[in-house]
Amino acid sequence: MKNWREKIDQIPKTSGIYLFYQKGKLVYVGKATSLRDRVRSYLSPKTTRPIEVLINSIDEVKWRQANSIIEAIILEANYIKEFKPKYNVKEKDDKSWNYLAITKDDFPKLLAVRERNLKAKDYKYVFGPYAEGKISEVLRILHSLFLISRCSPNQKKPCFDYNLKRCLGVCTNEITIEDYNKKVIKPLVLFLKGKKKSLINSLERQMKQYSKSNQFEEAIRIRNQIKSLQKIVDFSLLDKSFIEDNKISFSKRIEGYDVSNLGDEVMVGSMVVFENGKAVKKEYKKFKIKNVKNQSDTDCIKEVIERRFNHKEWKSPDLILIDGGKPQVSAVKKIVEGIPVIGIAKGKDRKKDELIGEDINYDKDLLLKVRDEAHRFAINYQRQIKRKKLTS
Repeated sequence: MKNWREKIDQIPKTSGIYLFYQKGKLVYVGKATSLRDRVRSYLSPKTTRPIEVLINSIDEVKWRQANSIIEAIILEANYIKEFKPKYNVKEKDDKSWNYLAITKDDFPKLLAVRERNLKAKDYKYVFGPYAEGKISEVLRILHSLFLISRCSPNQKKPCFDYNLKRCLGVCTNEITIEDYNKKVIKPLVLFLKGKKKSLINSLERQMKQYSKSNQFEEAIRIRNQIKSLQKIVDFSLLDKSFIEDNKISFSKRIEGYDVSNLGDEVMVGSMVVFENGKAVKKEYKKFKIKNVKNQSDTDCIKEVIERRFNHKEWKSPDLILIDGGKPQVSAVKKIVEGIPVIGIAKGKDRKKDELIGEDINYDKDLLLKVRDEAHRFAINYQRQIKRKKLTS
């Protein structure tokens, strides 16, 4: 697909995964509820610089349709695991990812495990990685589809799921280890490997066999399972975190800056640091404004940034966030080169929380968190200085 931009209209408006290639090599895979709309969104003039670099380097786009959101999630995870696309791996370094693990118990359970806690040898099967999001909802849907046991054998009373016909009787000793693996674990593994078609074909053969041998209750159970698999109800997964999947995270280190200048002779600045979405308080810095006499926020922030970047030994940020508007952002951009700078306007009207400067597609909630932390740190420093003056 030499000129893939001109062929976007050929992409279906269905859920699934899209695949970006560079010289025949897969470099990024993403999921979408509308494949065409998602791929088209990458061509927006307001896209971020890192995404622009990615888009300008790809020469082919492919896609695979999925019948449900959960299947798209599983398909994406399988591609990431098998091909390790460059930009997904970079994104993976910036996030805490989840895996679905099947335990080695006699009646195995399905668990969500954080990557940092994962030891593959402790589990019978491991699937993933899955991006952070509604992993608990994915688990709920899978438990419902495959009647995965959450109970233990030899219980005095049937479990809650058993009473709702969502447990095959592990707790009541009504199912053997062999049958549980055949009826629950084997179908689940096929599904998580992305082999739903093979799974349904296998279930249809089993249903016919049960019918022929007059095991009608089991035949009906499998028939209902096939219907559920053919029309998976997973609307609970259709949320903002899924739809806005193209927030490729390129920013490991964010530095947030604020100045506190409330018409007071005490003017201070703050620098807070977030790495991989978490505050690194040991790297916070305080600045007492020395060279500004006119109480200008713009001049204050300029002084803070200049002093900060005089420290070549400090780690360089991937993104600078300013608690300020266009004048402050413009001033900072003149000082730093090659580092994205955005601002969040000051003033009474903070409800909009408008991002100013670069059209960066980072997690807005995280940016607001960084802004608020920089503001808190600056105010606290100013109060410390005031208290010192009063007691001296």
